[in-house]
Amino acid sequence: GLDGANVVVNYISHPEKAEEVAHQISINNQCGDAIAVKCDVSKEDQVQDMFKKTIDHFGTVDICIPNAGLQKDASMHEMSLADWQLVIDVNLTGQFLCAREALREFMKRGMRPEVSSSLGKIIHMSSVHQIIPWAGHVNYAASKGGIVMLMESICQEYASKKVRCNSIAPGAIQTNINKEAWNTQESLDKLNLLIPYKRIGVPEDIGSAAVWLASDESDYINGTTIFVDGGMTCYPGFTTNG
Repeated sequence: GLDGANVVVNYISHPEKAEEVAHQISINNQCGDAIAVKCDVSKEDQVQDMFKKTIDHFGTVDICIPNAGLQKDASMHEMSLADWQLVIDVNLTGQFLCAREALREFMKRGMRPEVSSSLGKIIHMSSVHQIIPWAGHVNYAASKGGIVMLMESICQEYASKKVRCNSIAPGAIQTNINKEAWNTQESLDKLNLLIPYKRIGVPEDIGSAAVWLASDESDYINGTTIFVDGGMTCYPGFTTNG
């Protein structure tokens, strides 16, 4: 992207927006090239096809950032199996499928010391809800909790092969998935009660963390989660001694 990498923009909806992102990357001479590829990450054959298109176009994969996620909220006793399964399939199984294909390519390709000191990098996208329970969102919280063990197990298994695997856990980030939490001043003020830093995050906060984890500047970081949350995981309710 803006830091010079070639990028595959994965999308499942809004192809015109994905193509525009890829176009903006490609036309900037200081950036790498970019293509947009449609893929439902919960489907094994589509993930394999996305990686094939990526390798056909760019030659290999050096960095994989499984970033797809959705919510289907309901009280536990009212949640349908379909809504449970959809969230697990996209948020957790999708991360497994993408990481697995990345590992297969890393192992097949081998080390390239002129590119990186690692064989490859996987950066999972988790959430503060990998450790904070979330009533009414049990499927989402369970999917994010699963990502922790997925990421740490990959690190444990493949670090000796020079693979780096970490996670980013965003807090409240201003995106469409949580629009009702910030689209009025009243809702934003309520949200900020959960954030010691007293501002909602923006996508660029996550992008900056991802760029750092993808670089060799963070070469000794492996098997850990970077919380980008304005302090949300510091339990702000205890600020005044509980």
